[in-house]
Amino acid sequence: QVQLVESGGGLVQAGGSLRLSCAASGRTFMTYAMGWFRQAPGKEREFVAAISVSGGSTGYDDSVKGRFTISRDNGKNTVYLQMNSLKPEDTAVYYCAAVLTFDTSWRSQRAMDYIYWGQGTQVTVSS
Repeated sequence: QVQLVESGGGLVQAGGSLRLSCAASGRTFMTYAMGWFRQAPGKEREFVAAISVSGGSTGYDDSVKGRFTISRDNGKNTVYLQMNSLKPEDTAVYYCAAVLTFDTSWRSQRAMDYIYWGQGTQVTVSS
């Protein structure tokens, strides 16, 4: 099992940048594919980005392609989401999630595939 804690959220002006971190505890971090999701008030949770166990495979929602970058540092048991050129519509609570997989190249954009979730961190982008 793995426990996840997000950090790095805050208030930023449109066009600015933030880097979110997801710290994972547990000895099995190397076997988990990771994802980032977000949820705005009154809206459903939506996919943002995902990364495979090896880090060699990534995927992004079209709304963030070219602006956000997901990465992982297995030595630090941490997954990152670098967010550039932020827009007011990016405002949401951001969650990291994990799922065990034996396929080191697999990753998913489906929330239903993820087993473990963090508590979330608030990102607010002002216009």
